[in-house]
Amino acid sequence: MMQKVQRFGSAMFVPVLLFAFAGIIVGLSTVFKNEALMGSLADPKGFWYQCWYVIEQGGWTVFNQMPLLFAIGIPVALAKKAQARACLEALTVYLTFNYFINAILTVWGGAFGVDMDQEVGGTSGLTMIAGIKTLDTNIIGAILISSIVVYLHNRYFDKKLPDFLGIFQGSTYIVMISFFIMIPVALAVAYLWPMVQNGIASLQGFLVASGAFGVWVYTFLERILIPTGLHHFIYSPFIYGPAVAEGGIVTYWAQHLGPYSESAKPLKELFPQGGFALHGNSKIFGIPGIALAFYVTASKEKKKIVAGLLIPVTLTAIIAGITEPIEFTFLFISPLLFAVHALLAATMSTVMFMAGLVGNMGGGLIEVVTLNWIPLFSSHGMTYVNQILIGLAFTAIYFFTFRFLILKFNIATPGREKDDQQETKLYSKKEYRERKNTQKETASAKESADDEAFLYIEALGGKDNIRDVTNCATRLRISVKDESKVEPDSVFRALGAHGVVRNGKALQVIVGLSVPQVRERVERILNG
Repeated sequence: MMQKVQRFGSAMFVPVLLFAFAGIIVGLSTVFKNEALMGSLADPKGFWYQCWYVIEQGGWTVFNQMPLLFAIGIPVALAKKAQARACLEALTVYLTFNYFINAILTVWGGAFGVDMDQEVGGTSGLTMIAGIKTLDTNIIGAILISSIVVYLHNRYFDKKLPDFLGIFQGSTYIVMISFFIMIPVALAVAYLWPMVQNGIASLQGFLVASGAFGVWVYTFLERILIPTGLHHFIYSPFIYGPAVAEGGIVTYWAQHLGPYSESAKPLKELFPQGGFALHGNSKIFGIPGIALAFYVTASKEKKKIVAGLLIPVTLTAIIAGITEPIEFTFLFISPLLFAVHALLAATMSTVMFMAGLVGNMGGGLIEVVTLNWIPLFSSHGMTYVNQILIGLAFTAIYFFTFRFLILKFNIATPGREKDDQQETKLYSKKEYRERKNTQKETASAKESADDEAFLYIEALGGKDNIRDVTNCATRLRISVKDESKVEPDSVFRALGAHGVVRNGKALQVIVGLSVPQVRERVERILNG
């Protein structure tokens, strides 16, 4: 069960990876259209403003079409065969589902407590998806329908029909089955979702009223669950779903940057729900403290090596918000350190929230600067000055806490390995081939990238031991038939991986930002 949940969680990353670029475009457009910053250049009738308006509208594509992107993106990760056709099937069925919702509520809306004559948005619970007026199920509805389609696709896509029905095979067969399944599904959603919407409205009020305590619990869970891959289920409803703001914090915050930049009211008063998107601060301020503690406690002769390992992963965490390479470095060595990291991250977000900070800060420095500091600094500068001061204070707290724990418990962080432990380096694929000596004829015929994928497959027990493969932002997620055939973690680190999470037959190899390309090559080799 855990294996399936982790695989499903990784699927949600496929469309989420598009948000970083779109967010930067919208953020920069907001900055360059802001009269307070740009002066007369930002005149709405001027060419400068009009050009940035056009660019901004392109940036809104991802935010305005989130349900469609999730409906199409889920099959990319979950379909075990013919992913492109699965995407077409999911899109077709998702649109069919929404047409059914529209028809059901148009005819029987009164019985379901929905007035289809209302305008979309606001408290109506309605939205427009691809020109269809329907219930606003946001990404939850898209994920539900797409998951049903993927299940049917994996099970029935290859089903052979009689020759005279051959035209209905493949994708057509999946859409046909789904068409009839969508009727009861649409009826159930039309009945249940208005109740869910009412519950979400109550949840929003409760979480906002819970204040600092709610922010602490949310941030702690978002960090501590990273090793399981279940942290997606904590933050997604808040950041991309309707848990505390219509359309999710990301969309809602971007839509209101203009009014917020013109308001003199405290940000916390304008958008208290933004306290649930401060977890990126631990990436910007916490990770440097951890890295510095690792460096200071490393043995003298290994400090240069440790610095070479830590600098790139620390910069990746600070700038891009990708923390897994460094977090998994000490997670495997000492779960205690990771638990302390989660506690400090939650406490940092809570203190910042209590000091008046809110916003869209789930990622790294690029996101914080473009979507928060630049557009809002002129009117809320002191809030961000306080954020930086608190963040730097926590950098020091992180450093001294980690340094104390490492020395107190003699934790073998990078550069403190004993002589009989793994050397502080990343072994080359050549060295691994020399030790394994199992692919002489293959190594000379393949490019380096394909050879790396082949070596990962060999380390996982070979092609016959792999059931399926998917990925999230930095992890290659694999289901194997026999976990005993999988090589030790040191072999994967020899290939350049940052670590391995093992949960029975479900494994996660921490590859890094190149994981989508690695997964594609692995699948190509598996498919012959």
